[in-house]
Amino acid sequence: MEKFADETLIEVSSGSGGNGCVAFRREKYVPAGGPAGGDGGRGGDVVFVIRRNLRTLAHLRYKHFFKAENGRDGEGSGRYGKAGGDVVIPLPPGTVLKDADTGAVVRDFGGGEEDFRFLKGGNGGWGNIRFKSSVNQAPRKALPGKPGKKARLRVELQLLADIGLVGFPNAGKSSLLDRFTNARPKIAPYPFTTKIPNLGVLTLGEEDIILADIPGLIEGASDGLGLGIRFLKHISRTSALSFLIDLSAENYLEGFAVLYRELGAFSPALLEKPRILVGTKMDTAGTAGRLAEMRARYAEETVVGISVFSGQGIPELASLMGKLARARPAAPDGGRV
Repeated sequence: MEKFADETLIEVSSGSGGNGCVAFRREKYVPAGGPAGGDGGRGGDVVFVIRRNLRTLAHLRYKHFFKAENGRDGEGSGRYGKAGGDVVIPLPPGTVLKDADTGAVVRDFGGGEEDFRFLKGGNGGWGNIRFKSSVNQAPRKALPGKPGKKARLRVELQLLADIGLVGFPNAGKSSLLDRFTNARPKIAPYPFTTKIPNLGVLTLGEEDIILADIPGLIEGASDGLGLGIRFLKHISRTSALSFLIDLSAENYLEGFAVLYRELGAFSPALLEKPRILVGTKMDTAGTAGRLAEMRARYAEETVVGISVFSGQGIPELASLMGKLARARPAAPDGGRV
């Protein structure tokens, strides 16, 4: 997971068309053969495809230039040049392509997964066979191929998940992900263990729910403190949020309010997502009373207490997450966003 990458710059170029050919028939019994120069081949396209098995942009870490093949030149005897091959660039779901100079969104792969033919290759030039006419039986004219197109793109990944796990460092997000899924994130009893987002799948019967463990936020994350801005964007695509509050921490009663403010400052739309408040580390002494206080403070919220190690509250939380996932909005194509 050290190779996780969620942003990169790339340059792409479609292929140029091949040149048309000037040639004439030279056959034994045709002393004045007509034009026989073929057209040049068309240049290859730049094509982006979505691969569900990709989770990061690590494959683009060291390769930043992609060029389609040029079309081959036309030849004599009316032979057309071969078309250039496309350059195909695989991307993970949730990728956004932006113009590197203006920041304008070129393509958002947050919903559909169809291929995107971004830049078309240049057309091949006409050979002299195209210019034969009643007044010009032996044209010596051919056209060059059209050049390909170039673009600089910023590639950004925004993880696609059903439920995002949000909380302060060491709140128990990675432990919960490990309990629910086979993601096996790094876990240790000190803050900032998670440096990159982790995905896992919670299976409830025949239903799979994708969970995203977002690296711990700190107060001021929406202003760029820590790596807040970089990681906050990953919860923008989640359907729901699970706020994890460490009940053994001194600021347990204020934790949700701080996280709520940070998310709202980054994007008010995040506050509209369905959510659960999860009090963690219920195996610690005194946390039962603290959970009751948190329920009283946030009476309008759904609050559940859990212990990853004893299993307390885990079935209830799994059931609540299943309800949130099933309530996610339908995509335009009838699927789920």
